Amino acid sequence: MTLAQDVEIQASSSSLADKAFDHPPLEKVATQPNVEEESMDEKIQRLGRERPPAFKSRLAEFGFVFSIIMSQIITEFFVSGFNVILPTLIKELDIPQSSSVWPATVFSLVIASTLLVFGRLGDMYGGWIVFVGGLAWLLIWSVICGFSTSPVMMDICRALQGLGPAAYLPTGVMLMGSAYRPGPRKNVVFALYGTFAVVGFFVGIFFAGLVGQFLRWTWYFWIGSFLVAITLLTSVLFIENDYRERRQNNISMDWLGAMTIVSGLILIVFSITESAHAEQRWRTPYIPVLFCLGCILLLLAVYVEGWVAKQPLLPADIFSVPCMAQLVIAMLFLYGNVGILLLYGTQYFQNIMGATPLQVVAWWVPMVVGGLILSTVVGFIMHLVPGRLLLILSCHGAIGSELLLALIPEGGSYWAWVFSSCILGTIGIDLAYNLVSVYITTQMQKSRQGLAGGLINSILQLGIALLLGCCDIIQSYTVEEAGLRQSYKNTFWFGVASGGVALLLVTIWGRVPKQGSDLTADEKMELQREATRLSELSRTGSGATPR
Repeated sequence: MTLAQDVEIQASSSSLADKAFDHPPLEKVATQPNVEEESMDEKIQRLGRERPPAFKSRLAEFGFVFSIIMSQIITEFFVSGFNVILPTLIKELDIPQSSSVWPATVFSLVIASTLLVFGRLGDMYGGWIVFVGGLAWLLIWSVICGFSTSPVMMDICRALQGLGPAAYLPTGVMLMGSAYRPGPRKNVVFALYGTFAVVGFFVGIFFAGLVGQFLRWTWYFWIGSFLVAITLLTSVLFIENDYRERRQNNISMDWLGAMTIVSGLILIVFSITESAHAEQRWRTPYIPVLFCLGCILLLLAVYVEGWVAKQPLLPADIFSVPCMAQLVIAMLFLYGNVGILLLYGTQYFQNIMGATPLQVVAWWVPMVVGGLILSTVVGFIMHLVPGRLLLILSCHGAIGSELLLALIPEGGSYWAWVFSSCILGTIGIDLAYNLVSVYITTQMQKSRQGLAGGLINSILQLGIALLLGCCDIIQSYTVEEAGLRQSYKNTFWFGVASGGVALLLVTIWGRVPKQGSDLTADEKMELQREATRLSELSRTGSGATPR
């Protein structure tokens, strides 16, 4: 190799990282002897803390973050609060007891089943249009929900409501993941995003409690509509339209994969949930038929995604990310554990401990306050503490929160049992959700941030839907023989077991590193391509760039 070729290779290698950050070329730096050059590592650390250039001011960034966080709040508002007003709806709309589970369940079921589809639409057409469209859709159907006059109308409206969050949840994560590069600033923003899901849970039961005691149930939906309208307005004002940028990626929809995945998930969750209330339970003919059909469709989806689709909805190479498959399974159990705590904890407080709706609100306050404090702290230390340690702590918190409610004696003290369970519960959800959200979005290129958002929220919603369906079976099967109090405790023991499975998986396979400042996935791919080019150049010994 000639001296000139060697110089070319070294110069290309040393200047590549500078090019990724729009550094001046090395020869220009050499002509400025008085300028102290910033090292690559120093620049990565600085960029991980700075406000992204997409935001021209602090107000612009605040408005952006406010809009995304509010989307979390309104989603949980329509989940948690609905369970509080459900007894009133059962009476006023004359909903049969055997069908009372569906107005609450269908909302989450639609969200869980269609998240990946809307995540792909976000990658195709941009996060802004899908995010804003989802908010507008939710606003319309939330208003209509308040005018429901029959159980069928309520079920349809709740199902159509679910399409709104299914659109804006994955694209919200997509917008954040695209705007922030790996580093402490991204960690804090994602920590706030995760925390405000718990805040939304609290806001939902708070307003539902007020409505239940002082107003007609319709005001619950109209108050929610007002919150959605605020979020829609700030989103239009502060979120940048990325339609043109995303259309350049030439991504298409995997319709066959979408149909098989969505249909399979809906049938499986429906059959599990409905089996608890069917006349002969699992011996009712349509229950096992629908369950088996759902399993067949998901197996067909695996074949479609792996061997048929040109651009799979759920590409197999995302599971090449270290410990991704085990992490997904662990989080299904962990997020489902938290769903059990929130739903059956609320029912236990009301039906066994005799708490009023407003008392339930007050009892959950420690979980909200603790979540705000914990997530803020975690956002600042996520780049210092190994991810596996945070996951293990999260699983221990989830197990402890369920264990306390499973063991609480009759007449047990709030401060000793419920308060402690709330504190452990916030550890159970906040550490893991925040860490996993940052980890997954950091591992994926900008063109796949919609997929990242869909995957993150699919794990959350499916974990909650599947495990609550199992708990519904446990509670309904044991209530007659063991009594209402013990049937609730049985669901808490199931939550303990779910947390234990998650703990085992993250302990063995949870190799998630510290989430510090780093190159983005796109920059790493560019470095890899350049390294390959230089290696080929060195091997051929030619001055020409190989093709």
